Amino acid sequence: MTTETSTKRKRVVILGATGSIGESTLKVARDIPDRMEIVGLAANSNAEKLAAAANETRAQSVCLVDETKIDALKRALAYQPRIFAGEEGLREIACLTNAEMVLVAIVGTAGLRPALAAIEAGKDLAVASKEILVMAGEIVMREACDNDVRVLPVDSEHNAIFQCLEGKSSWDVRRIILTASGGPFREMPRTDFESIIPEQALKHPTWNMGPKITIDSATLFNKGLEMIEAHWLFGVEMKRIEVVIHPQSIVHSMVEFADGSTLAQLSYSNMCFPIQYAVTWPDRVPNSLPPLDFSKLSRLEFFTPRYDDFPALNLARRAGETGGTLPATMNAANEVAVAAFLDGQMRFADIWHIVEEVMNRHTPVAHPDLDAILHADQWARAEATRCAKALKR
Repeated sequence: MTTETSTKRKRVVILGATGSIGESTLKVARDIPDRMEIVGLAANSNAEKLAAAANETRAQSVCLVDETKIDALKRALAYQPRIFAGEEGLREIACLTNAEMVLVAIVGTAGLRPALAAIEAGKDLAVASKEILVMAGEIVMREACDNDVRVLPVDSEHNAIFQCLEGKSSWDVRRIILTASGGPFREMPRTDFESIIPEQALKHPTWNMGPKITIDSATLFNKGLEMIEAHWLFGVEMKRIEVVIHPQSIVHSMVEFADGSTLAQLSYSNMCFPIQYAVTWPDRVPNSLPPLDFSKLSRLEFFTPRYDDFPALNLARRAGETGGTLPATMNAANEVAVAAFLDGQMRFADIWHIVEEVMNRHTPVAHPDLDAILHADQWARAEATRCAKALKR
């Protein structure tokens, strides 16, 4: 039996168009122009880069959150799209009537409100921003269900799980196994952590990412955030979600089923793979990306994480199992701690210490609304800032 494949172009808005995920999304759009059309582009403050992307795609609408740079954006544009500005503009461009999908690639909490606005407007959501589901997974997935829209994962790990789970019930799942590169300090003794400087932590062995997510990879907080994200995306309890270190980053994640069988998704480390599948799902579309050459893969290795040396995984499991506002608290404290480390205000290992301290001081609110989540976020940021100042030498 054959299924007819739709060739309709998906009309997409990219929130975070000038970051690494945004750049990869633009590559996908160039690669499959008959299946993908960029109708909206949004960025925080890089007016020149946003204008360059707009001039290439001829997106009908653009948004720059930093209103002080709107004039620079207008000067750099070679045509006259509709221009939105500020946080309100970000929510407006996420609700464009001619868009079918909004891809959220904004680092941090700034993507939460526009993501919810897009869902309310009936747009499918492609999620590359972990924080949306970590902070407000309960609200996001409930709203998506109520508005009959899909939440499609763009992270390579969650996209891999999504592919392995197609047609399966979460009750068929014994374990979700997230793979992690292990970061640049995978083999470094804990005694050497005291001497780690930002320049070392920013050298990721596999992926080319922004500074915050690269530091998260070094601490393994990125994997902790992904555990919570997987819990909400796939409706699987935290106890059935595990992490394994896989330095080659070829196996992007695995699902072990009740019968003992395990399915894995493999590809070279290129974010264009998961982005394209999120856009074209349920279809698989030819592209110019290189397929795996198994004759050149010397080995695929898997190791148990060093939980004591990298406590982020246990902190994230605790946050995910407790739920409520604790994941938002953990996420906010981590953002502040990462920024302080990058600014040279504290040591690498202090990131874990600050996050744990803030989590210990927080009284979680169960089943919070958006205001409660944002309140917990702001409280955690203030608390983490105080902790960072206390550590500053």
